[in-house]
Amino acid sequence: MAIAVLAMLAAVSFLPVLLTPIPAMVDYPNHLARMYILSQSGTPDANPYYVVAWAFYPNLGMDLLVPQMARLTSVESATRLFLLLSQLLIVSGALLLEWVRKGRVQLAGFAALAFLYCLPFSWGFVNFEFGLGLALWGIAFYLMSAEGPWPLRFIANLIFVAALYVAHFFSLGIYGATLGLFELSRIRQRQVAYPVAAARLGALAVPALALFGIMRLAAGSIGNEGTDWFLGFKPVWPLRIMNGYNLTIGAATGLALMIALLFAARRGVLRLDPAGSWLAIGFALLYLVIPSKLFGTSFADLRVIPAAALILPAFCSLWLPGQAWRMAALAGISGIALLNLAVVLAVWLPYRADYAAIIASFDKLDRGSRVLVANTGDAGDPPFADLTSYPMYYAPTLAVHYANAFVPNLFTEVGKQPLRPREAVRRLATPDGGVLPVSLLTAIATSQPSAEVPSFIRTWSEDYDYLYVLGPRAANPLPTLLDVLDTSERFALYKIRHKS
Repeated sequence: MAIAVLAMLAAVSFLPVLLTPIPAMVDYPNHLARMYILSQSGTPDANPYYVVAWAFYPNLGMDLLVPQMARLTSVESATRLFLLLSQLLIVSGALLLEWVRKGRVQLAGFAALAFLYCLPFSWGFVNFEFGLGLALWGIAFYLMSAEGPWPLRFIANLIFVAALYVAHFFSLGIYGATLGLFELSRIRQRQVAYPVAAARLGALAVPALALFGIMRLAAGSIGNEGTDWFLGFKPVWPLRIMNGYNLTIGAATGLALMIALLFAARRGVLRLDPAGSWLAIGFALLYLVIPSKLFGTSFADLRVIPAAALILPAFCSLWLPGQAWRMAALAGISGIALLNLAVVLAVWLPYRADYAAIIASFDKLDRGSRVLVANTGDAGDPPFADLTSYPMYYAPTLAVHYANAFVPNLFTEVGKQPLRPREAVRRLATPDGGVLPVSLLTAIATSQPSAEVPSFIRTWSEDYDYLYVLGPRAANPLPTLLDVLDTSERFALYKIRHKS
């Protein structure tokens, strides 16, 4: 019965990606815009403001695969297929890992489906999702060959390290940490001698260290060297991670899952094996010590939680004493997965109209224009309490395709994306994303900008041709400077009057 329930859950869990041309994820429209530019590079339709600049750095999973897939279908479909492939890798990798470890499928599939739309995934960290799915497969293959000939294990590790490096560097870190903790647990259990364990750990580390050294010699990078901790969020994320659109639902499902796991552990029906205990402690320590922003990658610590949720079920044993327990467990985990899925569908399906509206508005832009994006929020970001507004955050970046425009917050960060703004507009770019508050633009346009105003925005009314203001309907903030071209429930498009 559990297998039948798992199959039905899996069938409905992929529906959001299948039903929506552009999934309503925060970063997804920005990634899609980049895929258009990469796919059109070197053609007559190439965007005039961006140049493709490949280098030996990681985080290139979709950048390498989607343009090749787009040779057979549209860029939009290829990008969506990449997302679907990432989800399939997550679910299948978790199932394979549990089967390799325990010889049966019991917990991992349900855990994978419950976390399929958790916060990091539903915010559009698609390269990380793809990489984490690959990491699960790599861990499973390593465990399969753990007692086999060492050359086979070394070659398999080399292949997965290279693939994970290209896909996403943090997924490579998860892979290495998991296998390192696993080998340390084997020492503790006296399953391997110290020299053998040292050799195994060295063989695990050599390919990764070699790639990192080559990257440095080739002037590659992982991203900006920025590091921030945001320690106040550490206690919050475990209770908010289950849902990327509704913090209340996320907290309720997260708390329910924690209580169920603690209850099962106290009753002795759920147990971690010795290797699982090492992994659980290791993941907990990793979550505590890793910065929230590492090498310019935001929410680094947050990504540890779904990784642990997908890996640890393979190292757990569950024994339910009767039919009532089994039915309660199935109902509980299915309810969590279905509730999160319902929230996703409730957000994604209406966004089909919002994305269609903004794509239609691109017809009102002159081709080759420069387009600035602002938000009605005081800090530029939408209100954090309303996560359902975030999927519109980067939708204007699609103008780089539909209007061959320049949009300053298209992702072009060195070490993360293989795009660079051309010299003519490089000073205007904000390559790590971000949207400005419209209040700041109003202040600059109506008074002398202070010294604290960034140089890339000090003369925005002269540098740009159009302005998108994201957020609920509001009055024209600068009637003497801006002409309304289009309005929607989630944005307004203005043409900027230039001084003659």
